[in-house]
Amino acid sequence: MSSQRCHPAASPPGHPAAASAAHPAGHAAAAVPLLDQVRHHARYRHYSLRTEEAYVHWVRTYVRYHRLRHPVELSRPEVEAFLRWLAVERRASASTHKQALAALLFLYQQVLGVDLPWMQQIGRPREERRLPVVLSADEVAAVLDALARHPRHGPMLSLAGRLLYGTGMRLLEALRLRVKDLEFDHRAIVVREGKGTKDRVVMLPSSLELPLRDHLAQIQPLWQLDRARGVPGVHLPNALARKYPRAAESWAWFWIFPQAELSDDPRQAGLTRRHHLPDQFFQRAFARALQQAGIDKPATPHTLRHSFATHLLQSGYDIRTVQELLGHADVSTTMIYTHVLRLGGHAVRSPLDRLGDGLAGAGAAATAMGLDAQGRYLPPDRPPHRRVRESVASYVLPTDIADITTLTTPSTAAATDTAAATPTAELPPWSPPPLPAAPSPAHRPMVASRRRPRRGAAHRALSFRNTPSSPAAATSAS
Repeated sequence: MSSQRCHPAASPPGHPAAASAAHPAGHAAAAVPLLDQVRHHARYRHYSLRTEEAYVHWVRTYVRYHRLRHPVELSRPEVEAFLRWLAVERRASASTHKQALAALLFLYQQVLGVDLPWMQQIGRPREERRLPVVLSADEVAAVLDALARHPRHGPMLSLAGRLLYGTGMRLLEALRLRVKDLEFDHRAIVVREGKGTKDRVVMLPSSLELPLRDHLAQIQPLWQLDRARGVPGVHLPNALARKYPRAAESWAWFWIFPQAELSDDPRQAGLTRRHHLPDQFFQRAFARALQQAGIDKPATPHTLRHSFATHLLQSGYDIRTVQELLGHADVSTTMIYTHVLRLGGHAVRSPLDRLGDGLAGAGAAATAMGLDAQGRYLPPDRPPHRRVRESVASYVLPTDIADITTLTTPSTAAATDTAAATPTAELPPWSPPPLPAAPSPAHRPMVASRRRPRRGAAHRALSFRNTPSSPAAATSAS
């Protein structure tokens, strides 16, 4: 492509391109395409294939945006114009903005060897914290059932989905599993070269032990067919293919989720071999499964990893254990899954739930929760006062309560039941009982004053001077 072979019209002194321009005869042999230089430097630093592809993509987009001008000719205004175009016109997210900026810094500092002060002064976007999408247990079961109904690769897709949810692995970590990574005796799965080229061990769900054994028995004839046809072995990391020449063709290194067709190796041109199942294929199948299950959440295969961590925390597992299973370097990354442990709105009761009038079922729900119509807790049921019990037990309300002045005693009510002809005896008019006589001042009990007594003997004498100290004194006082 023309973008891969763009060369500067005028390069600064000391730059390799300037030296090749001074010797036109050796320019064609010494010049290396810009994108190939990016790939070489990424592989020299052992970056992952996805990081290499992302950096090459952003460098190509940056060169095309400036009409195929070489990055050596561009400076801070052109870099900021490109990033402004991404943020304003393309409306890229903060993570995309940071990835493009990291690719340009890698281009200038590592590939071109240009270290200018303005590179560190370019504004970095502030990435906002987003809560992950989490599926419930019923939704996960519905998606897995929909994956199993795939017309051609249903069993393999369903097994991969259950493995993602049952272990919390990332999509590529699961698709890159080898036969040797399954430890059936220890019920463990070894994840090799995960994110950050780190290894870790996750559990092997007991419900997947038999399906995995059956799946290995089904893909072993495919491995035998490749050996019979002389197909090159699978890809091996680093220089293991040179150190162990026959390891790529062994059953232990074969993919657990192999691709049905052969494909070209992305890092070795002209080599056709069998790779693992493409991640784009599983992503499209997962999207169709969401539609068939009727789930409206913006879920992806990575959502199964979020659901794994959230459901473990809901079950009471320690957050440090979940951190090790997920492979997080910092526990603060795992803390984001604790948002679902708090009830809706941090367990705050909405004022809408307090409205009982006009809302169906609100009164019954409040009564079941022990609340009244105003949302206050009802007092516990207590027996009535003794005087109230005696007054209620002494009288019986008549059948006709139109006239509340006619009250019958229990004995009269029993006589009425036995003999209907017996007239009902009317009670005499009720009169309040006479009040007890007021006690004499001599025997009147002393009532403590509500006011705090003053200090000092003189004040205490004034406070009790009207209180008789003996019957004789009381007689003289009267």
